[in-house]
Amino acid sequence: MHFVSLFPTIYLCIDFSLCVLYPAFEIDSLCLCIAGVLQVSGMRIYTSGEMEAVNGTDVRLKCTFQSSSPINHNTVVISWTFRPLKPGREESVFHFQQKAYPPPEGIFRKRVVWAGDIMGRDASIIIQQVKFTYNGTYICQVKNPPDVHGAVGEIRLRVVTTASFSDLVLLALAIGGGIAAVVILLIIILSCRRCKKKSQREREGNEEAPRKKERKDPTAW
Repeated sequence: MHFVSLFPTIYLCIDFSLCVLYPAFEIDSLCLCIAGVLQVSGMRIYTSGEMEAVNGTDVRLKCTFQSSSPINHNTVVISWTFRPLKPGREESVFHFQQKAYPPPEGIFRKRVVWAGDIMGRDASIIIQQVKFTYNGTYICQVKNPPDVHGAVGEIRLRVVTTASFSDLVLLALAIGGGIAAVVILLIIILSCRRCKKKSQREREGNEEAPRKKERKDPTAW
């Protein structure tokens, strides 16, 4: 027995092994459904994009993430890799799966410290005593099954000899602001103490005035 479809049909292939006939007028709604699923699922990763660090100092590579699935500390996998400026292979920087796994060898050996919080959706790391060979792109990848797909986060690190002018200005403003705040606080404290002493003297003077009058009054004898 053969069935004849009264509506135009389209072969919808999920993969090479599964193709099904689907009414053409329902393809749009199906595509919207699939697009909605793809939009909701997946991992989203956020990084600073570009960073600058002075040679020999520590730098924190910040990487945060959002997942459509509940966060499970036991199943989350975090991987950091390094892509140098010069052509070459990527190098593993850090790995986290239930606990931190710093690189046992390579240029990042004993230089990387875990600075994140899985339940806080933070996958950040700290690289200690950065060198000029650390110039390049750092790639942060997070997997939270079933969310194992999504774009990775990248940070382009530039190691410099001295801090840039903007960094120096910000540092100077921070130091100047701190000093100004301390000075203002001291002025307020000293002013309050002076006012308190002044009011105390006036109060004592007002209390002594009637006593002097009582002593000089001749009618008291």
